[in-house]
Parts: sequence; C-alpha cells; structure tokens
Amino acid sequence: MAWDFSTDPEFQKKLDWVEEFCREEVEPLDMVFPYAVRSADPKIRALVKKLQDEVKAQGLWAIFLDEELGGPGYGQLKLGLLNEILGRYPSAPQMFGAAAPDTGNMEMLAAYGTDEQKKRWLEPMLAGSMRSCYSMTEPDTAGSDPTGLRTSAVRDGDHWVINGHKWFATGAVGAAFIIVMAVTDPDAAPHLRASQIIVPAGTPGFRNLRPISVMGHDGGSGHCELKFEDCRVPAASLLGPRQAGFGIAQARLGPGRIHHCMRAIGLAERALEDMCKRVKSRVAFGKSLAEQTVTLERIAEARIMIEQARLLVLKAAYMMDTVGNKVARAEIAMIKVAVPKMLSIVVDMAIQAHGAAGLSGDFGLAKAYATARALRLVDGPDEVHRNQIGQLELRKYN
Repeated sequence: MAWDFSTDPEFQKKLDWVEEFCREEVEPLDMVFPYAVRSADPKIRALVKKLQDEVKAQGLWAIFLDEELGGPGYGQLKLGLLNEILGRYPSAPQMFGAAAPDTGNMEMLAAYGTDEQKKRWLEPMLAGSMRSCYSMTEPDTAGSDPTGLRTSAVRDGDHWVINGHKWFATGAVGAAFIIVMAVTDPDAAPHLRASQIIVPAGTPGFRNLRPISVMGHDGGSGHCELKFEDCRVPAASLLGPRQAGFGIAQARLGPGRIHHCMRAIGLAERALEDMCKRVKSRVAFGKSLAEQTVTLERIAEARIMIEQARLLVLKAAYMMDTVGNKVARAEIAMIKVAVPKMLSIVVDMAIQAHGAAGLSGDFGLAKAYATARALRLVDGPDEVHRNQIGQLELRKYN
C-alpha cells in the first residue's frame, strides 16, 4: 500500500526554482509593465523574451504537453504543483508558455493536427512567437450545452463556409488564428453534430466585434465577441476528424480543470498571505486586527479550506495519471465546484481585512474576486457539474 504526500527531491528543486523565478523576475516586471506579455512595444517584448528564454533553458516551457506530443510528460499531479505556483503571479503562465487557451489549443494541434497544421500553427506557438483563440460559447444558446450550438460550417467544394455568432472567445485579442467549434452535421446525433475548424485571423467574413469586460476588469484577457458571415476557409482547416468536435473539446477540458483549480489555489494562498500581513499592520479599537477573535477565526477558516481544496485537486490529478480521466470524472467535477467556491470565500475575507483598500486595484483582490466568480462559469457552470456528481453518486446504489 502506498500513501505518500511527499514530493521527490529532484522535482522539488524545479518547484523551488519556479517559485524564486516568479517572485524575483516575473512579479517585478508585472508591477512595472502590467500585461507585458501582450505588449506590442519591442523593448517590453525583449524583456518578456529574456524571461521566456530562461524558462526554456530550464526545460520548463510548454510543461503541459505529454512526451508523445513533444513535452516533458510530467503528468497531472506534477503539473498541479507547478500550476499552484504560477497561479500566484498574473503573467507567470504566459512566461512558461502555459496560458489558456494556448495550452488546450496546442494539445489539440499536437494530438489531432495534420503535419501542415502543426508546421503552420503549432511550431510557432511552441516557440512563443504566436498566440491563439478558442471559440465555442454563443450568446443565443446555453453555454453549458455545446451540443446546442448554432454556428454552422457547410462544405462547399474545397472550402468550409462558416456562419455564426460567438462570444467570450478566449484570447481573441492579438491571436493569429481561432479554433472554432461549429455544426458540420446538423442531422447527426447531438454529440456528433460539431467539428473543430481553424480560422486564420484576417480571413474575409470574420469580424472581431468587441472585447468583453469581465465584471469590470478587462484584465488583458482578450475575451471577445466574434461574428462569422460567409467566412470561407480551406477544407484542410478541419482539425481532427469530422463530427469529433464535442469529444475533442471534452478531452481538452479535463486537464485544463486541474490547471485552473491549482492556479486558483495559488491565488487563494496569495490572498491569505496578503490578509495576514494586512491585519498585523492595522489597529482598531486599541489593538491590531490580528488580535481580534473574528480575524483569527477567518484566517483559520481560510487555511482549512485551502488545504481541503488542495488535497481534493491533487487526488483528482493523481487519479487522472493512474486510472484515467473517465474514472476520475467525479473528482474532476468536484474540484470544479469546490475550488472556485473556496477562492471566493477566501478572497472575500481578505478584502474585508483590507477595508476599503481591498476594493481598489492596489492589492489585486478585486480582480481576484472577479476571477473566482468567473471560474464558477468557466468550463461549464457549477449546476452542470453538481448534476453529474449527484448522478454518479446515485449509480453506486443501483
């Protein structure tokens, strides 16, 4: 029987390097040049490239790819530990070539792309010279039900003709191409109706209507509303098999949930750290906030919730590595519900400890709170995951 909560020493050295690098190099750049990774200024781009080159020299670039896809093949457990550190620093995922939606798009290209698609799109992304967008959600349908998509792609000779309306297309600002999930076979079974299609930016008939602010924070996220009007792309733009769009999307989302959740835990750790520092420096009613019973209770509650969430996510990651995503689907659904809820509560307590300052942009807590709330919708709303968890639980008693 093996029941081990330790990290092997060699991998711990990598984690220590990542933590020091993010604290000493990435965070200072973030403070002086917010969203430097998206800057068009050549001087700022040179600073970003220097840091990315250091990451590559450590063999930590594109860490999410399996060995057969050209990556280090760390597995979800090790990736989870790495992503917890990256979650503490806004620009860290981009510095490591591990930012959404590029991570999922690179995985899809590596697994399903043709040689030509890999050369044109994947190789520049792996080099860090190109960014991408993923577009599935639509304003006219339930975002939690991708089988109800209305955006269509009709085969016309050697081309696909795309028509539809998308929004919250992640990474659209500055993206070289968009991977669009569109209905190619409307008469097929719901899970076989859609396919994934690559649309280069600038293709006639494609319009980026506007960037979308998320709870008052544009955040440099690049979420956008898109329109496709008789947008023609070559037939070779199909990514993966026809009718496999839904299955590819599901495979894309599983590992992404581990990454999102571990980064959220890193963000919660950062909020708790800020709260502890703040209450030790503030005085109310004759004594520091750190001495107030209500403050001590909140700090304790935050620590308990973070530890619980981390163990659940690492268990899910361990199961994905050992028994596969299908067997771990209940655990994956559980972390998707539990972690954003935990992050919302911890950040809320940190804001309260900071007083009015917590609502400002000075401490990053307001943005963290918006992130926590958004995570309850990203990759599917909580209700969908709770339903799945409940159904899987009931099956035990058939």
